Amino acid sequence: MRKADYLIIGQGIAGTMLSWFLLQAGKKVIVIDDAKSNSASRVAAGIINPVSGRRFEPAWMYDTIYPFAKTTYLQLSALLQVPVFTERQLWTVFPSSQMRDAFLNKATGNEYTELPTTLKYEAFLDQPHGAAIVRGATVNLRALLPAYRRYLAEQNALLEEHFDSAALEITATGVTYKTISAGKVICCDGVATTSGPFFKNVKFLPNKGEVLLVRIPGLVTNDILKKGITLVPQEDGLYWAGSSFVWDYTDDGPTAKQREILEKSLQQLLKVPYEVVNQLSAVRPSGNDRRPIIGFHPEYPAIGIFNGLGTKGCSLAPFMAAHFKEVLVANTPLMQEVDLHRYF
Repeated sequence: MRKADYLIIGQGIAGTMLSWFLLQAGKKVIVIDDAKSNSASRVAAGIINPVSGRRFEPAWMYDTIYPFAKTTYLQLSALLQVPVFTERQLWTVFPSSQMRDAFLNKATGNEYTELPTTLKYEAFLDQPHGAAIVRGATVNLRALLPAYRRYLAEQNALLEEHFDSAALEITATGVTYKTISAGKVICCDGVATTSGPFFKNVKFLPNKGEVLLVRIPGLVTNDILKKGITLVPQEDGLYWAGSSFVWDYTDDGPTAKQREILEKSLQQLLKVPYEVVNQLSAVRPSGNDRRPIIGFHPEYPAIGIFNGLGTKGCSLAPFMAAHFKEVLVANTPLMQEVDLHRYF
């Protein structure tokens, strides 16, 4: 029987980061993942944004989590020999004069935001109320996740299959899963956790996001462009255009209705023609208080969770994974704001 200190379910951004920090701490880890093509991490654009919402509120703990995230992604880039982290400006177009006023009231006077002296992209974007510059970044998840997956395989730390919760057994010393014995299992599998038997008390607010991949002839930029819809440049010359938030859905597949909504937003942003190349969708695992969900089940101390990162996953995951690692290996107290026990 294979033995591990930690069995990690899922290799999205949460499972990737937690397994990385535990391996760095010298722990034996096995990650179970079936590389579902439309998982939230594999569809996401990987945006790191220092402000949140339409009122430009500062993102939670950003001054702490952003430098840590940048350092972590650069370290992984060097290890995996894949560039995964790019600092970018978010060219944020104001949809109204009220939004411009909100920006002036909330977001000026800090190192992450400013008003430009001249407007860019006038030939391409409809921006009668002007725009702001927000300094952010992107994580290339479509490069990071498969490269790190290969690394896990090289470390004999990957089991490529769909996790079957019925095959998990709690023992006196931890858990067993088929031919694996581990001290603890930690669920990092996003919205799939909600259908398992252990975390039904957790108030997830899962929502489906849909995005388009589009070609915009003549538009070449390294910036993220944002006005209702967000355009993120991709390596192949396309733009990731999204994302919608759908709270009432019957499956995780793309829909004609959301394509129509996304295209309407594109038409409100762009002055030029575009071509839709593909449509993608996934379900996000957000907590109801928009904070990560971390810790161990109060009745089953071998069953843990690292989840609920939501739309801030790429900025939150490195710091929170490192924090959870310290909880696990050094008995550091878990931050109350993210403690699973707030749901029990």
